[in-house]
Amino acid sequence: MAEFPSKVSTRTSSPAQGAGASSSALRPDLGFVRSSIGALMVLQLVLGLLVWALIADTPYHLYPAYGWVMFVAVFLWLVTIIVFVLYLFQLHMKFYMVPWPLVLMIFNVGATVLYITAFITCSAAVEVTALKGTRPYRQRAAASFFACLVMIAYGVSAFFSFRAWRGVGSNAATSQMAGGYA
Repeated sequence: MAEFPSKVSTRTSSPAQGAGASSSALRPDLGFVRSSIGALMVLQLVLGLLVWALIADTPYHLYPAYGWVMFVAVFLWLVTIIVFVLYLFQLHMKFYMVPWPLVLMIFNVGATVLYITAFITCSAAVEVTALKGTRPYRQRAAASFFACLVMIAYGVSAFFSFRAWRGVGSNAATSQMAGGYA
């Protein structure tokens, strides 16, 4: 037993040595982009941009239905950008008191419901607001198609967010290793 202290190496370091460089620089977490929730957010951003760009290129201001579609598309696109940046740079971990898995699930469920209404509104108004075969008709029909795809993407994100919130198929150790996202 007298040899024990000489065989054990005990090094200590102060937290200030390594913490200064890592906490001041924002580094993107590429693991989040490769996760299912991150990849779906990128898809939502791309398809959401297509929805509102296609509608914005037509005289949508003449029809109140497209005002609603534009509101939903632009609002959710902006909020998705904010949430994506929060997760990409792991800023959500700085606000540890906020239940982020629950917030993300509620956001995705709400976005799904809003995009359901936008998709139905946009699809119903295409035939009424433009002549078949014209450029505005094709753009509004394409916007309806992409609104359907974004709606599905938000629905799938809601499912994955629900699983992450409930912790289905994982334990505390695997959720810590994965950074809190599936």
